[in-house]
Amino acid sequence: MKQLARLFWVSIAVAVMMPSFAVQAEDGSKQDASELAQMLESYESYQARFIQIVVNEGGNRVQESRGFLKAKRPGLFYWETREPYPQFIVSNGSTVEVYDPDLEQVTVHNLDERVQTTPALLLSGEVGNLDETYKVSGRSKGEHTHEFTLEPRSADSLFVSLRLTFFKGELQEMRMEDSLSQISVLSFDDIELNQAIEDTAFTLDYPDEVDVIRDGA
Repeated sequence: MKQLARLFWVSIAVAVMMPSFAVQAEDGSKQDASELAQMLESYESYQARFIQIVVNEGGNRVQESRGFLKAKRPGLFYWETREPYPQFIVSNGSTVEVYDPDLEQVTVHNLDERVQTTPALLLSGEVGNLDETYKVSGRSKGEHTHEFTLEPRSADSLFVSLRLTFFKGELQEMRMEDSLSQISVLSFDDIELNQAIEDTAFTLDYPDEVDVIRDGA
């Protein structure tokens, strides 16, 4: 069950090791990608509490978790799950660290320019070339709600689709579906946009005896 609680961001953190492929985007996708990029680029920082619900292929809820995230451009990201299992994911723009206190383990993944548009970094990384990595489609739902669906262009991606829902320009929800038809939904509240956050807030503190596993180690 703990693995399911980690699905949304940990699977994406692992995805930083996958290559991106630049391809010719369809005109519609390119226009929607540009609109989404403009919205995300207006976020100098983003903070929110979240509820994450994981649903299996049969539509049954298999996990619910709660926590807090914050992001700041360029490249800073912090994710803290508090219930039911503690977990921390932090990016400083060059690496992603995943800390599991219960396992007494930290996993460190390297970042490079190819992966700055992975979903975990959409709130803090470079989003100007979204159409190269994703097929993007957008639609309006009412006067103030807009949805964007991102489908990875790489067949090796760990997820099939990612949907972002905005209300009056605020990111309210993310919904990811994986190749096994398992769905993870993140709902945000107590949202704070473009508030000052010190860079020192994007660091991890863990005991010296914790095992640290690095890419290629």
